[in-house]
Amino acid sequence: LPGMQAAFVDIGLERNAFLYVDDVYQETGTEESRSNRKKSSIEEILKVGEKILVQVVKEPFGSKGARVTCQITLPGRYLVLMPTVDYIGVSRRIERAEERQRLKSLAESIKGVEMGLIVRTVAENKGLESLKHDVDYLTKMWKRIQQRINFKEAPALVHQDLNLIYRIVRDLFTDDIDQFLIDTKYEYDKVLEILDYVSPSLKNKIFYYRGEKPIFDKYNLENEIEKALRHTAWLDCGGYLVFDQMEALTVVDVNTGKYIGSTNLEDTVFKTNMEAAKEIPRQLRLRDIGGIIIIDFIDMNNEEHQKEVLHILEENLKKDRTKAHILGITNLGLVEMTRKKVRQGLDAVLMQSCPYCDGKGKVLSVEVMSSKIERLLKKILTTEEGEAILLEVNQSVAALLIGSNGINLKKLEEETNKAIFIRGSDSMHIEKYKILMIGEEREVSRLASPVNLGQVYRVKIEEPHLTNPYDGIARVQGFIIDVQAGGAYVGKDVEIEITEVAKTFAKAKLLNH
Repeated sequence: LPGMQAAFVDIGLERNAFLYVDDVYQETGTEESRSNRKKSSIEEILKVGEKILVQVVKEPFGSKGARVTCQITLPGRYLVLMPTVDYIGVSRRIERAEERQRLKSLAESIKGVEMGLIVRTVAENKGLESLKHDVDYLTKMWKRIQQRINFKEAPALVHQDLNLIYRIVRDLFTDDIDQFLIDTKYEYDKVLEILDYVSPSLKNKIFYYRGEKPIFDKYNLENEIEKALRHTAWLDCGGYLVFDQMEALTVVDVNTGKYIGSTNLEDTVFKTNMEAAKEIPRQLRLRDIGGIIIIDFIDMNNEEHQKEVLHILEENLKKDRTKAHILGITNLGLVEMTRKKVRQGLDAVLMQSCPYCDGKGKVLSVEVMSSKIERLLKKILTTEEGEAILLEVNQSVAALLIGSNGINLKKLEEETNKAIFIRGSDSMHIEKYKILMIGEEREVSRLASPVNLGQVYRVKIEEPHLTNPYDGIARVQGFIIDVQAGGAYVGKDVEIEITEVAKTFAKAKLLNH
């Protein structure tokens, strides 16, 4: 794309990735080559059909594909390795000039030829051995990536960052964290194992949670997640913030709400705006909002008050690991700012377009609703004495709760030591559920299955079987019927006879076909 000085790159996803000319490097990685590159146009650097190594720096979202770069970065505990750029940098959060210079000198002494290093915040006051250990590990990782390239046909994934637990330990678990609670034994042991390697001194802050209450209930996390997904966020003073997220930008509106103050209007407005200036950066982090952000503070006539509110906003934004920048105040009195957008926001991750209102609103995604019901079942079944439970949910949620060949349901039953029956309903709202019965397994089982062996039904084949398209799927009161040879009759009404009844589904044969 000469007009945009960019290229579209096929990385194997549905939409091509976007590569800007400034994110392309020349193989030598020297200062001279980078200088030359700036003078070159995209068509001189890249050719159609050329194979290149890129790294995703911004996830695809909305109608946009991923943003990629050729300037590879590999994060470690204390350092970030840049194998294609000759550069040394130190985290802006390390403020002392002497410490910055010390770390820069250490990084210079251990980096490879034509490679770069960025010293991370957690490296402050660390010695040469810790940094060298990190750079050795990252250099080996880079060599493994280069080896994989030789055995892969483009487009192909040659490296993926480590799992969530490892990234939390590597990127977030620092000395200022008091406790790290984990409620599964496997992950608890895994974290201790990782800390043996990256930071043994932090092992005494790891705790295996064994409480009677599920950990989400103990620390009221479910409620906090729901708050972060709401349109409004209340301030302690009684005022509130309204978040309107659009594809191009996010608008934050500040309102006095229930707060009427105790002196005069100017003082009430100032106190509300001051509290909002502290809370907005926190909400931006919680909701993971990035891109262009416009803040509509309540109008203030006092210029000193305006400056103080902006100062508080700026100071609180400094606590954010994601780069944010205040651009100023417009003629309309709106504060313009940006926050680096590298991934989808919380609402895009946890919610999906609402199927009940043509996508104008949002509901919890099937995955989140399934997880929520799993936690609910664990909570209920730890207090109820019944042997079994029958729950009715939306059929998409039911499919995820049950899992392929019932694997998810079986795991849940093992964890609760109770029999669980799930009934799916296409008329049930995706965020709703209904407990139909708790009691003896025999009685619950009888109610759970609306079909019996040998019964004949007139049903509609709704869809082909996911793994065996020769068969078709029908439903009786939300109960799945696997109709043999029914794949050819999708969308049609047929007569079937039940040939087998299992816990989560039944099998049937076609009659008169």
